[in-house]
Amino acid sequence: MKKRVVVTGLGVVSAVGNSLPEFWNSLMEGRDGTKEITVFDPSAYRTKIAAEVSHLNPEAHFSKKEIRRLSRCDQFGLIAFREAWRSADVELSLQDKERVGVVLGAGSGGILSVEKYFRDFYRSRKKSSPSLLVSYSLATTTDLIAMEGQLKGPRSTTATVCSSSSASIGVAYDMIQMGLAEVMVTGGSDSLCEVSFSGFSSLKLVDPESCKPFDKMRQGLIIGEGAGILILEEMEHAIKRDAPIHAEFLGYGICADAYHLTAPEPHGEGVERVIRIALDHAGISPEEVDTINAHGTATLYNDIAETRGIRRVFGERAKEIPISGIKSMIGHCLGSAGGMEAVATVMTLETGMIPPTIHYEVPDPLCDLNYTPNHSIKKEVQIAISNSFAFGGNNVCLVFKKFSSE
Repeated sequence: MKKRVVVTGLGVVSAVGNSLPEFWNSLMEGRDGTKEITVFDPSAYRTKIAAEVSHLNPEAHFSKKEIRRLSRCDQFGLIAFREAWRSADVELSLQDKERVGVVLGAGSGGILSVEKYFRDFYRSRKKSSPSLLVSYSLATTTDLIAMEGQLKGPRSTTATVCSSSSASIGVAYDMIQMGLAEVMVTGGSDSLCEVSFSGFSSLKLVDPESCKPFDKMRQGLIIGEGAGILILEEMEHAIKRDAPIHAEFLGYGICADAYHLTAPEPHGEGVERVIRIALDHAGISPEEVDTINAHGTATLYNDIAETRGIRRVFGERAKEIPISGIKSMIGHCLGSAGGMEAVATVMTLETGMIPPTIHYEVPDPLCDLNYTPNHSIKKEVQIAISNSFAFGGNNVCLVFKKFSSE
């Protein structure tokens, strides 16, 4: 018998707020987190801006020794984990912790720290601090969270590029369904680094002004950073301990375009297929979906392909469904994007508020759906889906439901 899985904890670090309340309030207000990059010198690139996390004081969270050893990515992940863990109100014995696992999406890990290591070495020809290399592995944030919580259940790091943390949420759900865990920490963390930024810049996929998903004048994405962590829990286990329950996670879809290393399948076939897989897995019909958190990168072909895929699933009703493109505010956070957007999707279900797609001014006839332009709206929402699509055609769709014990 299929187990019911619920969300009992949420934590977030973002360019628009370093806690869940700050993050959610900023989304409701349509606040843009884009600012000039400070973590490396962007002067050589097409754009000098990103959705960079700011006003985060590491000294308030970590010792001086920890700050030297922890990458920016690790710090984001640990801070978001601590908020999610506290909000889930989890108190477990050592034995119980063998039933708690961690599955995160792979981000850039400690690449920013590695860049500093080699930059210091080549500039001074002196030995750089080896502490900067500690977080080189893409699994380091996963390992650090498991160590901090003494969580001894299933542990894994999922790499499907920009859909990694969405895929990790699906894997965490599977761990609970298979009886390998009762509680799973999932989502992802990622930070700005020059190698990723330069890659997107060389592909001419970054906008020098702002991120404008689905707008005709869009020029590309804005790179972002941050962390989004969710605590998934088997429902009976959560109810037994009187845990706070934010939403129910019904299931997910995952598939591949098998089309191109960077471009999406242009007709939206992969988008359609992954949404249908997710809805079928969740036992939900297209008519029941109330809102969509779009992948919405503001790149030319991705926005068109996503629009076409949504239309293929929902038909004429697609125009009635409010669609949010929150990358317009938090940027494209790469390996952590799906986790952060899952947090926003859960909050939509809990509050009945749908975030806007900001910077939407000029309609594109090829993107002709309701993208919730510029202002959040209130709507009764029972079912919400969150889309994540990545290079290589790595598609993931998550399905959440407003919680009811019935």
